[in-house]
Amino acid sequence: MSDPETPIEMVVAYIRPDKLSDVKQSLAAAGAPSLTVTNVSGRGSQPAKTGQWRGEEYTVDLHQKVKIECVVADIPADDVVDAIQDGAQTGEPGDGKVFVLPVESARQIRTGASGPDAV
Repeated sequence: MSDPETPIEMVVAYIRPDKLSDVKQSLAAAGAPSLTVTNVSGRGSQPAKTGQWRGEEYTVDLHQKVKIECVVADIPADDVVDAIQDGAQTGEPGDGKVFVLPVESARQIRTGASGPDAV
């Protein structure tokens, strides 16, 4: 049984879609228990791209990204952040961002466990 005072944190990362496999491997090696992945579009420091389609010029300033959410209690959030950075880093603009947020409470639906035990 987990200590009820153990902090629960959510790590949210926005990365390039082609780096998802590398990030999943890094997270597995770090012992991250689970994750949720969502396809998103966004704009940040990555420059806009200009293209042409049927003779018309267009600008793509919303780039495809993957949002990863990982809630942790048993392992430090810093380890998860490091694993994501190791797997996602290319050194180019648009590699992404990682955010760590506190989780006030958690409850597992199937068992009714709450707090760190629910994670």
